[in-house]
Amino acid sequence: MAQQINHLRSSDPTVSILEVLKHDGVVIVEDMLDPSLRDQINRDLDPYMKDAALTTPDLNDFIQSFFGDKTRRIGALPAKSRAFCDVLANPILLGLCDEILLPACSSYQMNVGQVIEVGPGAAAQLLHRDEDVWVHVPRPAPMFQVASMTALVDFTEEIGATRIVPGSHEWERERQPEAHEVAVAEMPAGSIAIYLGRTIHGAGANATADLWRRGIHLSYLVGWLRTEENNYIAVPPDVARDLPERVQELLGYQMHDAIEAGGGVAGYVELRDPMKMLRAAKGGVA
Repeated sequence: MAQQINHLRSSDPTVSILEVLKHDGVVIVEDMLDPSLRDQINRDLDPYMKDAALTTPDLNDFIQSFFGDKTRRIGALPAKSRAFCDVLANPILLGLCDEILLPACSSYQMNVGQVIEVGPGAAAQLLHRDEDVWVHVPRPAPMFQVASMTALVDFTEEIGATRIVPGSHEWERERQPEAHEVAVAEMPAGSIAIYLGRTIHGAGANATADLWRRGIHLSYLVGWLRTEENNYIAVPPDVARDLPERVQELLGYQMHDAIEAGGGVAGYVELRDPMKMLRAAKGGVA
């Protein structure tokens, strides 16, 4: 029998969601986006997705194959959809990050916010661990990434729902999953599959003839690592200054202050806190 992923609801206590996430390495939380928020995000993104390319010439052949030739992607989401900021700063997601990431940092940040549309006929993606982007972090290491996939349409196996391997966050790195260990993150639109950076997963194959599987890949990273997406260019100061303060912090404009742990500060500009500079640019007190 194939593996199953535990489903909870957004009304469940965050501590219960955290318990499943730590034990299984993945949890699906339903009703995370109300229909009006989900619809607004889709409306905001529709024009960009229509023009998104299926290939990216700057990528090498392996990465292009990994991303897929029937899959569309766009980033810089806070600059494209204010509604996305409600997902980025979702209190359940941030509560989980507080518990999982803060033991290893003084603050965390958005690593990548990307819409992924898996198109008809797309092959299944290579199963992988997201944290393998940072190959230079010595292992074993504390948990330094929390990731998620938000369903903007109903996720079914036929349409290419994400394949995830529960429990793989605790495996030896050389171990590969057998077919029966791979679960399919089927979930209704508005749900979020939350998983740890070392949990094995990958997009499924889209076996439909005309349906696109649209979801948001959002991940959070400890504040002392370089993010996959360059958020300062994707969401520059003239855009970021009008966003909610918590979103500005999550985009990396907040300094990483580790003085209490015997370290220093990182991320300043002309020895100033970028957050104060954003407030001053908006007409507030610096």
